Amino acid sequence: MIDPTSVLPYRVTDRNLALELVRVTEAAAIASDRWTGRGLKNDADGAAVQAMRAAFDTVAIDGIVTIGEGEMDEAPMLYIGEKVGSGGPAMDIAVDPLEGTNLCAKSLPNAITVVALAERGKFLHAPDIYMEKIVVGPDLPDGVVNLDSSIEENLRSLAKAKKRDVSDLVLCTLDRERHQELIARARQAGARVQLLSDGDVAAAIATCIDGGGVDLYAGSGGAPEGVLAAAAIRCMNGQMQGRLLFEDDAQRERAREMADGKDPTRLLGLHDMAAGHVLFSATGVTTGSLLKGVERISPTRAKTHSIVMRSKSGTVRYIESHHDFSLKTNRPS
Repeated sequence: MIDPTSVLPYRVTDRNLALELVRVTEAAAIASDRWTGRGLKNDADGAAVQAMRAAFDTVAIDGIVTIGEGEMDEAPMLYIGEKVGSGGPAMDIAVDPLEGTNLCAKSLPNAITVVALAERGKFLHAPDIYMEKIVVGPDLPDGVVNLDSSIEENLRSLAKAKKRDVSDLVLCTLDRERHQELIARARQAGARVQLLSDGDVAAAIATCIDGGGVDLYAGSGGAPEGVLAAAAIRCMNGQMQGRLLFEDDAQRERAREMADGKDPTRLLGLHDMAAGHVLFSATGVTTGSLLKGVERISPTRAKTHSIVMRSKSGTVRYIESHHDFSLKTNRPS
């Protein structure tokens, strides 16, 4: 007879961690929601950072922030290299306490709070520079799109794999001047284009969700957000490629220092960005295509909507939580 204690502890701890992550993203979402629509993106981000950092004090991990708010001299909390957690498994942490600070400040859709965990050493150490990205959802042939192929080739390949016309596909990208050629060529090829003002993590995830309204995400955005997106895409069995983009020699040298001897200009697959066993959680701040935002029911009660996933099981859970602030102490929910 197999002793269940010999095979279950990691699995049980892992499941508990997935649910504890929701508490962390919920705390950040509730804190930043108080700044929604006030036009003060830095205040909203600061509130999310403080709440998320406090919530991590109750999470049973030996965590190190590898994707965070910047270097130690740039960020007072959740800086790269900061240790968090109350003790437990050695984990790397990737965070974006408020993904879409402008979206929150302007009360626009798709502001979310995001956390991902991986086993120690399994996240790409990505400096705060741009990354070129391409993402599609699950149940498609391996390599159906490729970052080194033209947008026309990728659209044709994806349409063939989905047994649809290119005109049926929706490409999502950030509305930036640097993407003008990508947008024009995709439209000329027949695809529809959905433009984002901010928030490419939610858009990348949308490729993997039934009814997400996005067939292909492409373009350049933040490298830290690319790693967070990769963690989610891993959990949802989608496909993603990335490549770091450098504006000067200083950025290239910084990336080389963080690359552990690997070529920082190499094409990155999902497992290059987020390897091993990965956990991911996000909570909506403003209502969007991925999640509903924080709902203020009364001065002392609110409702949050979150998504939590584990790469090991492929399980994706949507969690609706009801918070009664009159019953809470200083500890996060």
